[in-house]
Amino acid sequence: MTDLEHIRNFSIIAHIDHGKSTLADRLLERTGSISPREMREQFLDSMDLERERGITIKAHPVSIEAEVDGEKWLLNLIDCPGHVDFTYEVSRALAACEGAILLVDATQGVEAQTVANVYMALEYDLEVIPVINKIDLPTARPLDVAEEVEETIGLDCTDAVYTSAKTGEGVEELIEAIVKRIPPPRGRPDAPPRALIFDAAFNDYRGVIVYLRVFDGSLKEGDRIRMMGVGAEYEIGELGKFAPDMVRTGELRCGEVGYLVAQIKSVRDVRVGDTITLADAADAVEPLPGYRPLQRMVYCGIFPTDNENFDNLRKSMEKLSLNDSAFTFEPINSDALGFGFLCGFLGLLHMEIVKERLEREFGISLISTAPNVTYQVVKTDGSIVEVNSPARMPDPGHIEEIREPIVRADIMVPQEAIGPMMKLCEEKRARYVDTRYLSTNRVVLVYDFPYSEIIYDFFDKMKSATRGYGTIDYTFRGYEKADLVKVDILIAGQRVDALSIICHRSVAYYRGRKLVQRLRKLIPRQLFQVTIQAAVGQRVIAREDIKPLAKNVTAKCYGGDVTRKRKLLERQKEGKKRMKSIGRVEVPQEAFLSVLSIEDEPKKKP
Repeated sequence: MTDLEHIRNFSIIAHIDHGKSTLADRLLERTGSISPREMREQFLDSMDLERERGITIKAHPVSIEAEVDGEKWLLNLIDCPGHVDFTYEVSRALAACEGAILLVDATQGVEAQTVANVYMALEYDLEVIPVINKIDLPTARPLDVAEEVEETIGLDCTDAVYTSAKTGEGVEELIEAIVKRIPPPRGRPDAPPRALIFDAAFNDYRGVIVYLRVFDGSLKEGDRIRMMGVGAEYEIGELGKFAPDMVRTGELRCGEVGYLVAQIKSVRDVRVGDTITLADAADAVEPLPGYRPLQRMVYCGIFPTDNENFDNLRKSMEKLSLNDSAFTFEPINSDALGFGFLCGFLGLLHMEIVKERLEREFGISLISTAPNVTYQVVKTDGSIVEVNSPARMPDPGHIEEIREPIVRADIMVPQEAIGPMMKLCEEKRARYVDTRYLSTNRVVLVYDFPYSEIIYDFFDKMKSATRGYGTIDYTFRGYEKADLVKVDILIAGQRVDALSIICHRSVAYYRGRKLVQRLRKLIPRQLFQVTIQAAVGQRVIAREDIKPLAKNVTAKCYGGDVTRKRKLLERQKEGKKRMKSIGRVEVPQEAFLSVLSIEDEPKKKP
């Protein structure tokens, strides 16, 4: 067993694509944790999606044994995702560490996510080691980037480590810096045990595997434990460490990181950030700080293209949710799309990942509605309800006010893009807060945004306005009252709930107009005239008509009295009228995706 003084718990924080997974590969390789035969790129990223996108979705901790100055050290790397959607998981991973490696790309410099994650690390009072990566590239400017880190974040980069995770240059110096600069774990080995859950995964044969860091005391196989936030009790069946595969040890002591198996049937019984202690000592133990339930920010409807696949979709979602406690779903019924599920996600990236995994891993073709945020609706009787779908919006006569979620966004842009970026923010109803200059050519614009404005097409427009150099990080601030309305779409007099949207009153006309124009092009012509309308309440704000397919019924009349032609035309007119009253319009799948790509946002209010 390694004593506390020879344990180092650390995490790597970085912006997307700055080399975090590659650096983890080199640390494993240089310390001999894995053999050259087992080595593969992005070793800790187990999903194909992670490899393709170059991002970490599911964290994977690993224990590394290293030798520095003739002594053996246990280095616990607690890997974490880097995207803004998974901020809570990042915060729990950092809470389990005493130090962090701040990895910055020597060609890109400081990015928005870099700043957000390092501030989070400093909040937890972690020792932060600045590391300038990719120094082997021809366009690298390591000294300039180190100076940028000093100016932007205020970290002293005098002792910064310069590495190339690709070639392995500087990795030995980094291992030495981890041992000498990151403090050993703080804890009381003789106190009642307290352990922090920072992640969990589901195994078909063993149930939920809990990833934990022990802060006080020790846990042994056979102990009866309690999850303090959830209140559930279990008996420990197996304890071990990641080396990098799971190795059973039978005990986890103060300061150590490992896994726990206790025949837990559902990942929903395990909450990231919860505290584990002994069942008989739970009343006398103070929970570790910072635990809060996950907050889902984005909702969308997911339906199978073929209704016969509904049961397959339900089973697939149940399997997927076993490994992802943040993903929720509940059955819904749409007049247009049939039976499906209303799904909750942490953010847009989380939504994309889940949809892609459902289609890839389970082979189901899906239709998804436009993403929606959660609104708070204050009803006339004083009650407050949360609305995560336009179809669930109460009747306008029962609404006192509607509140929308607000996020504080830090947008990092080149100096020449300040004008276009500020113009875009104004169009998206953002409220200016502050401007911070990081260097002579990089600026952070701080705005308070309605979250609903970010989830449509803001990222694409930001990349266009900044020529691809803009990055954004945001945090949830709360709810604010707003003048919002529900825009309904009526096709042939029938309300199509899956096409409804909630938007600000000032852009309701423009979004409604654009949507009906797009639907007119997408819906095929029928034998009768089809009217498409956008309405706010009972008031129609936009209308388009799809002309009927015309059959030349008078073609056979090559002579004789004109009354013969009139009689045929009248009969055709009556038939079309009767068809219109009983005809049903089939709406193609593309129509539901059109809600996502409306070019809206007028410059001025109407």
